[in-house]
Amino acid sequence: MPLLSWGLKDRLLSMDAQIENSNIQGSSALMRKVLLVVGPLLVLGLFALVLFLVVKLNDKPPQKKNSYTTLAVMAEYAVRDSVNLRVVTQGESRPQTEIDLVPEIGGKIVYVSPNFIEGGLFKKGETLIRIEDADFKVAVIRAEAGVAQAEQVLVREMAEGEIARQDYAELGRGEPSDLALRIPQRRQAEASLLSAKAELESMKLQLTRTEVKAPFNGRVRTKSSDLGQFVSPGRTLGRIFSTDIFEVRLPLTDGDLAKLDLPLAFVTKDRASAPRVALSATIAGQTREWDGRIMRTDSVYDTQTRALFAIAEVADPYGKGASEDGVPLAPGLFVTAQLNGKKYDDVIIFSRDGLRPDDKVYVVNNVGQTSIRTVDVLDTTPDMAFLKGGVEEGELVVLSPMEASRVEIPLKVYDIKDPSRLLVDPPRPSGASANSATGSQG
Repeated sequence: MPLLSWGLKDRLLSMDAQIENSNIQGSSALMRKVLLVVGPLLVLGLFALVLFLVVKLNDKPPQKKNSYTTLAVMAEYAVRDSVNLRVVTQGESRPQTEIDLVPEIGGKIVYVSPNFIEGGLFKKGETLIRIEDADFKVAVIRAEAGVAQAEQVLVREMAEGEIARQDYAELGRGEPSDLALRIPQRRQAEASLLSAKAELESMKLQLTRTEVKAPFNGRVRTKSSDLGQFVSPGRTLGRIFSTDIFEVRLPLTDGDLAKLDLPLAFVTKDRASAPRVALSATIAGQTREWDGRIMRTDSVYDTQTRALFAIAEVADPYGKGASEDGVPLAPGLFVTAQLNGKKYDDVIIFSRDGLRPDDKVYVVNNVGQTSIRTVDVLDTTPDMAFLKGGVEEGELVVLSPMEASRVEIPLKVYDIKDPSRLLVDPPRPSGASANSATGSQG
């Protein structure tokens, strides 16, 4: 039984192997049949796809119309006119006269003027401070007594001299000597009288110096003494300045001097013939103006700034010289000065925005084409440019910001004074699309 079982098992395994082998052979045959049918179809499909791609690549794309790009800018016409050049500079106002107020004698202060305070306004000759004068009054009385005594001595000597002359005349002894007539004694008495009178005048002068008076019309800048204080000669009582004339020192560069008819060593003959200068400053949010005159220039150049200073004067800045609404030109005020310079004819003028770096100007013609010009600049202000040459009258100057690389683009130009007005509309080339204009009115 065991042997029979093992034999049966071998036969069964052999049969399974034969069946599996026959299945594999059947599958291979089926696969070959499928490939024989499907293969040619795949080749034909691939060939058709390649042919379709070749045809598509050889087709020409549809032609597009050329686009036409423009740039819209603002411009204005250059004009020719006469112009007076102006020089604008700045400076600080200051009093022409400013001093320390000092006493000439020592003593205790017994009176202080109500106007002798910081910012106080005083008149010429006004007593600002009075020093105790009792000692000086006594000295004057002593000096007067000395004068009276010297006069009595002189009278006595003159009388004795006359008696001596009469005695010599009666005795008949000839011509008397000066000593016999007491002439030296009389001359000594005359000298003593003169000395006494001089002492009296000195004491009176010292008495007047007990009153410290204002030497001019002015104001008090600082006060450093007060009632009851003992002061010595030469000690500062305060600082005052005159309100008669104020000065403004204006720096002028070499370029400024080229625009002005102002010699280096200039000194005016009088105020009426001096060049005018308009001074202005913003005070309390409003612009105030004062009328000044250039009276002289400094004798030397400033070694730090290499500028020459012109001195402008304003007379009576707290009175008639104040601004129209009565604002004075106060010390320390920083002002802007405008001076009229030389006059030039046939100058080309346009807005300052049209002048670009390196003295370049963009000029556009009547068909929108732009050219870059290098011009000869005479002068500029924040608003205008003045040229000697490089641009002709009536040419359109581009004012809008524009890069030099875009000058090849045709420009559509609008009037800066009336942006709705079209000055130049460049012609559109044939074949250009109708809605192709781009750009901005810069």
